[in-house]
Amino acid sequence: MKPFDWLIVGAGFTGAVLAERLASQMHQSVLVVDRRDHIGGNAYDCYDEHGILIHRYGAHIFHTNSTRIWEYLSQFTKWRAYCHEVKGLIDDKLVPIPFNLNSLEQLFPRTMAERLTRKLAERHGYEARVPILRMLEETDSELRELAKYVYKEVFERYTFKQWGLNAEDLDASVTGRVPVFVSRDNRYFQDVYQGIPLDGYTEIFRRMLAHPSIQVVLGEDGKKAIDQVAAKNVLFTGPIDEYFDFAYGALPYRSLRFEFRYEQVTRFQPVAVVNFPNKELFTRILEFRHLSGQVADGTTVAYEYPQPHVPGETEPYYPIPKEENKEKYAPYLREAQKLSGRVYFAGRLADYKYYNMDQAVGRALKLFEEIAGVAR
Repeated sequence: MKPFDWLIVGAGFTGAVLAERLASQMHQSVLVVDRRDHIGGNAYDCYDEHGILIHRYGAHIFHTNSTRIWEYLSQFTKWRAYCHEVKGLIDDKLVPIPFNLNSLEQLFPRTMAERLTRKLAERHGYEARVPILRMLEETDSELRELAKYVYKEVFERYTFKQWGLNAEDLDASVTGRVPVFVSRDNRYFQDVYQGIPLDGYTEIFRRMLAHPSIQVVLGEDGKKAIDQVAAKNVLFTGPIDEYFDFAYGALPYRSLRFEFRYEQVTRFQPVAVVNFPNKELFTRILEFRHLSGQVADGTTVAYEYPQPHVPGETEPYYPIPKEENKEKYAPYLREAQKLSGRVYFAGRLADYKYYNMDQAVGRALKLFEEIAGVAR
């Protein structure tokens, strides 16, 4: 069998984008292998037995400030205009998340809410996103008490459920993701481009990988394929510790479990995602029809339960952003650098770095430019 120019392990965004670029722009042959029975990685969506389009691995909302990334993906999809809103159940009320001036107004007496609004605006300015740990250091006693309230009711237990760690033990990038937002903008994201693929995410991947120079093999171990398939170059998008047979120990990841339920109602909740920071074991409920705009008599929801990742038993979703984990990743990075030019590592699991979808696309586009530069 004639060798492939590229073997790509993983059919998620990183792998699919690079495969498409290599095939369409450099006319190279590509074999994409994924151990799952579908393309699309964690962005995979499908119709369940009730005919509802669901995201099997949790809600995926595309958003970016990059025109280049938006225009690239727009070659493979039209978009449904959608701006994501999240509510949180706080003191038996559904309020906007991130906590903003509307949340403040719903939860506090009117005169107090007005006073706190003025203080927040004077201290930080309108549209400011203030990390909660920074707010806890406020010198103004009322703002500090507000910060304590938000930390306890919105952030503390939710963070522990999500990561299995206290907020102060995590990287600042995590605590900065859910700030106090000095605004009345209830959108979860303020990016220039926001939307849901009109025909679903899986269709994007199908169109990307439809090039005649790309072959896709599903349900096969990609790491084993590296030894079995003749390929000039390899891109590995799986867990980097797995590639090196856990030589320096298993890297910590966080996993998720989903409990899907079908409800014979037109609408289960007011927005696609409702967070439950406090008593419940699950962190949030996802209702998918808000995302797709699908019209149906019933609706499917998913209860999301974070859990520890156990290699070989659960899916690794999130690298755990903690300084000591960066140190655990470092020897794997050194090993990867020794293979530079023959084996490439990219993606959330291979880079041991949290990526949004647009960041995963951007990572692949940048890697392609580097490869194409070498090839020229």
